[in-house]
Amino acid sequence: MEQIIRWGIIGTGKIARAFATALKETPQAMLAGVGSRNLDSAQAFCAEFGGAAYASYEALAAAGDIDIIYIATPHPLHAENAMLVLSHGKAVLCEKPFTMNRREAEQVVALARARKLFLMEAMWTRFTPALAAVRQAIADGEIGAVRQLHVDFGFAATTDPLHRLNNRALGGGALLDLGIYPLSIASALLGPIKSVVAQADLGPTGVDLQTAFLLRHDSGAMAVCSCSLVARTPAELTVSGELGHVRMNTMFHRATSITISTDRGARTIPTPYLGNGYVYEAVEAGRCLRAGLLESPAMPQGETLALMGVMDEIRRQIGLHYRSDD
Repeated sequence: MEQIIRWGIIGTGKIARAFATALKETPQAMLAGVGSRNLDSAQAFCAEFGGAAYASYEALAAAGDIDIIYIATPHPLHAENAMLVLSHGKAVLCEKPFTMNRREAEQVVALARARKLFLMEAMWTRFTPALAAVRQAIADGEIGAVRQLHVDFGFAATTDPLHRLNNRALGGGALLDLGIYPLSIASALLGPIKSVVAQADLGPTGVDLQTAFLLRHDSGAMAVCSCSLVARTPAELTVSGELGHVRMNTMFHRATSITISTDRGARTIPTPYLGNGYVYEAVEAGRCLRAGLLESPAMPQGETLALMGVMDEIRRQIGLHYRSDD
């Protein structure tokens, strides 16, 4: 039998609950422990999802029966928490955005490489069967040379100024929470990014309510991307080439099919979708650990660093500044 991967989770919020739910459907994986700054919160979480409760992040990081820890804390804590876990000799799957900026990301990656530990950004949309099917269609030449990509991601969020989405101290704003998805998937499909031009609407709390950015890739292809906390967008992704286009149907991050359209007609290919979608990143992390890999070829650390740099440049252009930039 394959090695069972023993997971720990730092944090007990919404994203931690989503990942814990996914672990129940992940083969050869188990939730072994949860760390929180509040023991009652950790105990309540474990009563629902299993595992042992730890009264601090450090206690979980130091536990002897954990293989890898998922970082599910607010954005500004990602770098600190990831480095804590790595310093205790454990692998890390860190929720997006990986860190607040490239400078922090470089520090985390450097520690993982020095300690020879597995580290991956939890960009779960990278591992869905729908994206794999799009990659295959492109690789097979079905739409010809790829020239353009369009992708959006937006919903009408709360206007509460204290909510984390609107709170600059908590890394709020559309770009870090939503824009990272279009950015990452554009990079996954079109390759390295050469340049970016961005515009945004900043809200009363100083975060970006919506941001649009145009990417030029090294290949010459272009990606038109947008994210919004004030508009419910279709959340669709279309990749176009000289012979036609391929679309991830419904919402790209939850697509259960793709459609390839050319002059010869259109055909739809069903793609499976397990649970809430987080299963696939957990499976990939487990595969990498069993194979002794230090990073995933589907979400390599170098690409994470490059994308953090692109987001730094977008923020510079739109005037979005966080305390961690100081």
